[in-house]
Amino acid sequence: MASRSAAVSPARAAAFAVLLRVFEDDAYADRALRRAASDLDERDRGLAQRLAYGAVQRVRTLDHAIEVLGRRRVARLDAPVRAALRLGAYQLAFVDGIARYAAVNESVELVRRAGLERAVAFTNAVLRRLAEGIAPLLDSLPENSAAEAALKHSYPDWIAETWWSEWGPDEARALMLALNEPAPTVVRLVRGELDGITDPEIPGAVRVDRIDDRALSEGRIWPQSAASQLAGLTVGAEEGDRTLDLCAAPGGKASMLTGEVTAVERNEGRARELAENLRRLGATNVRVVVADGRELPAELRDFDRALVDAPCSGLGVLNRRPDLRWRAMPLPELQLDLLRSAAARVRSGGTIVYSVCTITAEECEDVIDASGLTVDSTLSEEWPAFRHPRRPEFLQTLPHVHSTAGFFIARLRV
Repeated sequence: MASRSAAVSPARAAAFAVLLRVFEDDAYADRALRRAASDLDERDRGLAQRLAYGAVQRVRTLDHAIEVLGRRRVARLDAPVRAALRLGAYQLAFVDGIARYAAVNESVELVRRAGLERAVAFTNAVLRRLAEGIAPLLDSLPENSAAEAALKHSYPDWIAETWWSEWGPDEARALMLALNEPAPTVVRLVRGELDGITDPEIPGAVRVDRIDDRALSEGRIWPQSAASQLAGLTVGAEEGDRTLDLCAAPGGKASMLTGEVTAVERNEGRARELAENLRRLGATNVRVVVADGRELPAELRDFDRALVDAPCSGLGVLNRRPDLRWRAMPLPELQLDLLRSAAARVRSGGTIVYSVCTITAEECEDVIDASGLTVDSTLSEEWPAFRHPRRPEFLQTLPHVHSTAGFFIARLRV
């Protein structure tokens, strides 16, 4: 049993707090982490994020191991015990370089500090079984069906089933693996110079080891995946064009657009953030309008181009938002409404770029087909490296193929 005087590292204590907030209070992981790790140094904050995000992401698989080896339903455990077991199990199964005794003892101590002395012996016993058995147990899990793969890789059944059906078993498994790995850190170089690896396909996209806070505050860089930058580039805005960005916050794509840009955001707080980001990035050509993209002011009309970077399930960015896989849902009705709203405000002969950071036909190809708009098939000729494998008139970036977020992009003519 762990010593009563056992210490708990600041990183583990913060990660434990995040797990409690996410799973017991339905908090968002990034917001919970900001609060829990606010006083930590950079090293501890990084470890807290890795442990918390990893345990949130892998919770389905972890819970399976806890139930098999601990012989107790996770749902019936006290919340601090549940969080401590998940935190310890994640370290034992998925984190190299952490000593078993540290993962076990500090998780037990977290339960004691939560005032659950009666549960300390149970927690200790389960964690010791996990230390010996979790690796072979998880290695033995099959992945021959969507349901099996969902359990092994910790996804909801509906995501695994959708990918299995639309992409086939091999691609589905590859997607699951890729979106369980940390996303590369990529920025857009706005001005000046930057040390990093320049993307061979996306001008301005640079892979870096870490975000330079000073360069960010000075507006010289903007954190933005290569796929997101691709969406902005495909708009093709030029000097003299009037472009409508219908879902503009936080402003990365809007700040890429040349000419006169109207950036729409319905939430006033996010609109203020959008305006501040644009100011920092020097995008003086962009005007922010607070409005619902489906109910635009009458004066917003006759645009040459539009960008509809629509809200979506976010399945292409699951490695950036650990709790999203447990919250995600397709939004095809909203996406179609926004696309039609944009089409009504673009002049005849103008173009619309529709983009979503997801990998489901329901939110991608099906929305375009339902819109009745004419597809501009020259898009894939301009960007052949990202041609959609099933519908070559569109673009689709895939995390396991392109090492970036999963984005669908279509260009349409009005």
